[in-house]
Amino acid sequence: MSETTYTAAVTTTGEGRNGGRAVSSDGALDLKFAIPKELGGNGGATNPEQLLAAGWSSCFMGAVRIAAAQRKVKLADLAVVADVTLHHDEANFWLSAALHLELTGVDQETADALAAAAHQTCPYSKALGGSIEVTVDATVA
Repeated sequence: MSETTYTAAVTTTGEGRNGGRAVSSDGALDLKFAIPKELGGNGGATNPEQLLAAGWSSCFMGAVRIAAAQRKVKLADLAVVADVTLHHDEANFWLSAALHLELTGVDQETADALAAAAHQTCPYSKALGGSIEVTVDATVA
């Protein structure tokens, strides 16, 4: 079996999270950064925490779909909310995350099992789950 790989290349210039700009090598991503108002910045542009939350939630959704297909579970409505929090004290910065799976058409036990399975297979969860505090939950509507 051959390995399939993909590398995303993004270059950030300027002042990084404080007015910088990030552009992908294929030009599909081109955005500006701003420090959130909640951290004393001007806001009005994205920030690294939002980008991590967007990437993780979309990847996690794919992992949920794979877990559901493996279990022959039909999914109706599905959403993943990723909360990525930047913490800091006088000397350090660190992240934590919460992944909230929201779905319909299954019971709570199945929803919990899908969330747990997705967390075990999602590349973002694998990469970050051991290095930052992560909680995962599922809600059936």
